[in-house]
Amino acid sequence: MSNYKAIIYWSNEDDAFIAEAQELPGCAADGPTRAAALKNFDVIIKEWIETAKSLGRTIPEPKGRLVFA
Repeated sequence: MSNYKAIIYWSNEDDAFIAEAQELPGCAADGPTRAAALKNFDVIIKEWIETAKSLGRTIPEPKGRLVFA
């Protein structure tokens, strides 16, 4: 499971749930259910990171949960 935070929402246009990795530009996965979108999310993050490494790009660290005082 990924350490990157997933933002999940329903897309009427795609007729699917979308899971986006906020820290990784353009990194998103979809699925017919929230669970499927999250499963695909883990796969696409690995692929995003592999591609970024092969292109010599910086890979942002997961920010984790934001805590406010």
